[in-house]
Amino acid sequence: MKYEHLPYNKNLKSNARDLRKSMTKQERHLWYDFLKTYPVRIYRQKIVLNYILDFYCHSAKLGIELDGSQHYEDDTHLKDNQRTLILNNQGIKIIRFSNLDIDTNFNGVCEYIHNTIQNRLKEKLQWENI
Repeated sequence: MKYEHLPYNKNLKSNARDLRKSMTKQERHLWYDFLKTYPVRIYRQKIVLNYILDFYCHSAKLGIELDGSQHYEDDTHLKDNQRTLILNNQGIKIIRFSNLDIDTNFNGVCEYIHNTIQNRLKEKLQWENI
């Protein structure tokens, strides 16, 4: 499969590297206990355009974001919505989970991610065969 290059801001490389080194408890849990060994490659702290996505599955064009309490403040919530819109325009679907979701419903979160990836891959295959 041909790799479609996504534009990214090279100035964010060191920030992304730092974020990979200092993941939150919930990010570590999701990464080490599910995403790292998932059969489809998933990147952590992936730069896309001018944003750093917590996790990104290129094959499914899926961004996975974990939101701490700061994401529920009005200003941050508006920025998140704008960012999601911009990424959607690039064909990237964004799914969000709260840290509480990870802490209290980890298996449900993993199942939702798995189903979303599988559905996106099926859709992609259908589009490629048209």
